[in-house]
Amino acid sequence: MNEMSKQPWAFLDAWRGKKFTGEWPTLPEMLEITVERFPDRNCLTVFEPDRITLTYRETLAAIKKLAGWFIAHGIKKGTHIAVSGKNSPEWALVYLSVLYAGGIIIPIDYGLHDHEIESLLKTAKPRFFFVDEEKYEHFLKESKSQAFIGDVYSLNSKYPERYVYNLEAEPLATYFPLQETDTAAILFTSGTMGNPKGVMLSHRNIVSDCYIAQSNLSISETDVFYALLPIHHSYTMVAVFIEALSVGAEIVFGKSLVVSRMLRELKEGKITMLLGVPLLFNKLLAGILKGVRSKGVVVYGIIRFLMGVSYIVKKSTGTNIGKVLFKSVLEKANLTTLRIAISGGGPLSKEVFKAYNEFGIDFVQGYGLTETSPIIALNPKEHFKIESVGRYFHPYMEMKILNPDNSGRGEICVKGPMIMQGYYNMPEETAEVLSADGWFRTGDIGWIDDEKYLYLCGRAKNLIVTSGGKNVYPEEIENAFQMYYNDIEQITVRGYHPAHDLTSEEIEALVYPTDELYKTLNLNRGTPAGDSAVYKKIETIVEIVNKDLLPYQRITKTTILDKPLEMTTTKKVKRYTKTE
Repeated sequence: MNEMSKQPWAFLDAWRGKKFTGEWPTLPEMLEITVERFPDRNCLTVFEPDRITLTYRETLAAIKKLAGWFIAHGIKKGTHIAVSGKNSPEWALVYLSVLYAGGIIIPIDYGLHDHEIESLLKTAKPRFFFVDEEKYEHFLKESKSQAFIGDVYSLNSKYPERYVYNLEAEPLATYFPLQETDTAAILFTSGTMGNPKGVMLSHRNIVSDCYIAQSNLSISETDVFYALLPIHHSYTMVAVFIEALSVGAEIVFGKSLVVSRMLRELKEGKITMLLGVPLLFNKLLAGILKGVRSKGVVVYGIIRFLMGVSYIVKKSTGTNIGKVLFKSVLEKANLTTLRIAISGGGPLSKEVFKAYNEFGIDFVQGYGLTETSPIIALNPKEHFKIESVGRYFHPYMEMKILNPDNSGRGEICVKGPMIMQGYYNMPEETAEVLSADGWFRTGDIGWIDDEKYLYLCGRAKNLIVTSGGKNVYPEEIENAFQMYYNDIEQITVRGYHPAHDLTSEEIEALVYPTDELYKTLNLNRGTPAGDSAVYKKIETIVEIVNKDLLPYQRITKTTILDKPLEMTTTKKVKRYTKTE
């Protein structure tokens, strides 16, 4: 297919000049178009524990009512309103109603400590703060003396007098008139290197990225998206929530990563689109393979052979025979309705990527940052490359490698309609990464092949330089351990200075072993015998992995951690966390 010919957003032309006048609709305009197209299709669904669903028509009516309440309570164009909670229709209602009323939505990570949320609220200064049940009473109390928190309201019916669905007002007839260049959201980055920044995204940023990403991935109103990862994060917010709304698909809100609940929602929700991070897919695959191994050595061997056959057939002919071959395996994992799985938020092991495709699940990787709204590369399922994070969206955006070395590796820079407006109230930090002519420096190191597929090496800030002057990216080494998910819960690679030599760095692995490993060895964590035996097992794994690494990448020091390092809600290690 010609690169210019696939424009899934071409249908918007029928509404151009009627519903919107810019190059891209605003988010309220986009939603109204979808409601006109699919008024009676399911929109928002949650299991609590019984199924509760709102159609697109019902969702829009609820949005208009809450937006009317906002206007009646003094909301004007650009007013900040914050929301923090578990994934839920209530969260979605607040998000969309704020935009409908002309405000700016501030989604905040519900997994943060109270004092961290207060710090972000102090920066954002919202007029209202909608928060879930576990933190509601704390913030309601604090708001009496801390004006920057704003008026506190509840996302949960446990507090009916301030519950979002109970806020009565005359519904707005239509949305507040906005330009596509107006700011829609301020998203605070999780800050794996510390110092969170408020990323300002316009309506144009979010809507353009949502539709342009569809040039590499076909979705429709018949899809059912599973919002399992925290929805405040740009990845879930756009790649699940906004993408679904753009085509009239259904969103099932998952509130917990508890396996039993997740499996039930996958089955009863008839999920077709599952987006996750590598840790989620590693654990899901571990469960699948554990079930296969339980059938005995012979059956396991046959299934592994058939997985290989399935992959060869898929890559050579495009025919997916895995769903037929492994129907019983997928049924047990409640994955039979799954059409596509997408991994983002970090690099995924090529072995894991391959295993899902072998089982018949169309599995692709994507890449992006909060600052890029976030998707800027995605593997087309019809022509995926197992080691790439995806093909960037040429010709709808530009990508280049800044100061490439002899192997073509350098900092990834991008330009296009999805690039952020800047960091909120941080002009100097904005100027460091965003040039006057619109080029954004991602801080990631990678290279691009001649078919415009992107390959990641790691973060520039994490770079380790060895005594021989070789560049080592920790992420490349960490990825080599992803298939050892039964033994290693967390591995973080960093540089260290050998004794009496502060001029060079060698490679150290910080490892937090799984409970399952101790259980397999029939020993306890924290005991001399248990920790000694586990250390030996981990050292054996390190030796195996080292053989496949280049000499200068090899681990020379292994440290077993007593407790895991702190992680963000998208399961990335906060590398600045002190371990000693």
